[in-house]
Amino acid sequence: MKIACVGGGPAGLYLAILLKRQDPSHDVTVIERNPAGSTYGWGVTYWAGLLDKLRAWDPESADAISAASVRWSDGVALVRDERTVHHGDEGFGIGRHRMLALLAGRAESLGVRLAYEREVTGPDDPALAGADLVVAADGVNSTLRAAHAPHFGTRAHTGRNRYVWLGTTKVFDSFGFAFTETAHGWIWCYAYGYSDEGSTCVVECAPETWRGLGFDRAGQAGTLARLEELFAGLLDGHPLIGRAGADGRPQWQAFRTLTNRAWHHGSLVLLGDAAHTTHYSTGAGTTLALEDALALAHALRHAHRDGEPLDAALTRYGRRRRAELLPAQSAAHYSARWYENLPRYMDLAPDRMFALLGQRHSPLLPHIPPQLYYRLDRAAGRLEPLRRLKRWLGPRVTGTLHAAAVCRSGCRTPLEGEPSA
Repeated sequence: MKIACVGGGPAGLYLAILLKRQDPSHDVTVIERNPAGSTYGWGVTYWAGLLDKLRAWDPESADAISAASVRWSDGVALVRDERTVHHGDEGFGIGRHRMLALLAGRAESLGVRLAYEREVTGPDDPALAGADLVVAADGVNSTLRAAHAPHFGTRAHTGRNRYVWLGTTKVFDSFGFAFTETAHGWIWCYAYGYSDEGSTCVVECAPETWRGLGFDRAGQAGTLARLEELFAGLLDGHPLIGRAGADGRPQWQAFRTLTNRAWHHGSLVLLGDAAHTTHYSTGAGTTLALEDALALAHALRHAHRDGEPLDAALTRYGRRRRAELLPAQSAAHYSARWYENLPRYMDLAPDRMFALLGQRHSPLLPHIPPQLYYRLDRAAGRLEPLRRLKRWLGPRVTGTLHAAAVCRSGCRTPLEGEPSA
């Protein structure tokens, strides 16, 4: 097959690796609009289960990613300068630039062509001529998807809070949180290391807090200085590093949760953020994109083995991934909602608030008073009948409440033409 992957992010590069490993005779090209080595953001997160999946399909890239990652198992929160610690599962961080370099190198070693600084303008772009399969891995604002928006049934819901993605020279050895109360409301930060040189910091607050603190008017230098002051206890004197937009101002955004009713159109198929997004507070975006690549490669391998038409393989891929994504999308929905309703939990003692932060994916939590939920959760941890009730009730509440939430929010506004935050 002749395959064109449009977008040189983790999903597009990893799919190219998998397809070349499955059949070296495939003609695979990854087309990326940015220069080689150019990327946004600082670091990404993932969990141990992802490494196991990657290692089963391509041990070389999995080992390289693992070796370049940092690890942590504790979460540390500063709430009104009071420190509390939670011991959890092992997490991983890796620099986005480093991950892309490793995947690009692995792809090239297998014979994948990488075409940088090449903008694909649409499905009829000459760069796609003759391709048996075109993979739209070109992100949430996918040009290829937009060309067939009615078919894909693209919808997006814009969240309420404002956030900005930053870096810092402080190297965190745990996943850090800081919650600061101001005269205009709460503002908070998530921070995690991605190398021995730096960490990612994501700052979030309600829109009224954002305006009240003057961030709607402040320039880059003023914003970073004010945030360094607000999170001094977390940063220990280290500076924040920002990436200004084209207008020279900080890139505050409101998160857009994207869904698509269909995932392919003819020989064009969606991958990663072009197909779906989940709120950044779950740290699952990169993992889900790579799992898309695994599922698509699996579908294509079985189609080749069984002599199945391409359309049937792409249909099966989309159906499978939409079903697999439901738990992650539900968790992300409730996680975003927890932060949008943060004041509801801030009267609790810091250790109890932090415990409920760890429970923020629960569909039950928004409907039970926080103090009562905390007590019930602790009781459930000690009594097997209550644990069984929680395991039984949670998915059923998720199925009804999340379906209603998707209809009310995730399917409300078409992405194409939606004003940016």
